[in-house]
Amino acid sequence: DGIDDASFTRLFKTIISKVVEIYQPGAIVLQCGADSLAGDRLGCFNLSIDGHAECVRIVKKFNLPLLVTGGGGYTKENVARCWTFETGVLLESELPNEIPDNEYIKYFAPDYSLKIPHWHIENLNSKSYVGTIKMQVLENLRNIQHAPSVQMQEVPPDFYIPDFDEDKQNPDERVDQHTQDKHIQRDDEYYDGDNDNDHNMEDA
Repeated sequence: DGIDDASFTRLFKTIISKVVEIYQPGAIVLQCGADSLAGDRLGCFNLSIDGHAECVRIVKKFNLPLLVTGGGGYTKENVARCWTFETGVLLESELPNEIPDNEYIKYFAPDYSLKIPHWHIENLNSKSYVGTIKMQVLENLRNIQHAPSVQMQEVPPDFYIPDFDEDKQNPDERVDQHTQDKHIQRDDEYYDGDNDNDHNMEDA
């Protein structure tokens, strides 16, 4: 509870850098949940919008294809502030702190500003505790030997439906469902012989 910008972004940068090194992703999907902002109705962190956006900057610097989505956040005016500010970060466009007049401006009273102030919440995360978390995560990542990859595999045998000769089929033997399904004929399909729809149309 109460983690601040400095503690959070330092931890985030160290861990996400190692994650990218180990996994070697071809693209990143970054979910920017805003419930870690100070003053969130349900969250218990104490991040400013600047601190939250710094994590976006860190990921953006990897220069990988990046899809950024929303997520949690239960103080709606701060969620709107956060995602507006971070859209500016992604587009490398600096936005003014003063929110322009709009039909929702009343939600941003009394200061009508884009950024939110820090709350006076005690940071319950000591340096040693944060250090322990970092070491545990890095140790877990070290146990991952290789970056994941997509491998070519044969089609599983469950999808294979063998052909069979109906004339040779013993009527006393049960036919499995796959085999029965293979011989279902739809009226709108094309067949050789008398069942062909085109053939019937030509005869008409």
